[in-house]
Amino acid sequence: MSTATPQIFENITPQQFAQLAEKAQSAGIDITSDTGTATKMGVEVSWDYSPATQQLTLTCLKAPFFIGVSQVNEQIRTLVTETLTA
Repeated sequence: MSTATPQIFENITPQQFAQLAEKAQSAGIDITSDTGTATKMGVEVSWDYSPATQQLTLTCLKAPFFIGVSQVNEQIRTLVTETLTA
């Protein structure tokens, strides 16, 4: 169980952040503010979104041994990329 380097996404508009939050909500992850942490199935992730700079930072704080931080990071990157290009 190790933490990962934060993933920083640039040029995320408030509307795009709302879309990401909605997608997370549908997966059972409650994102109701610009900053926070959430845990689901042993994976703990933090986020920090700045509407002023349009920067979103996502960090895997904890991952179980059977998933691993790299897999969590890959899933995060895929989720963000798919949402932004949809």
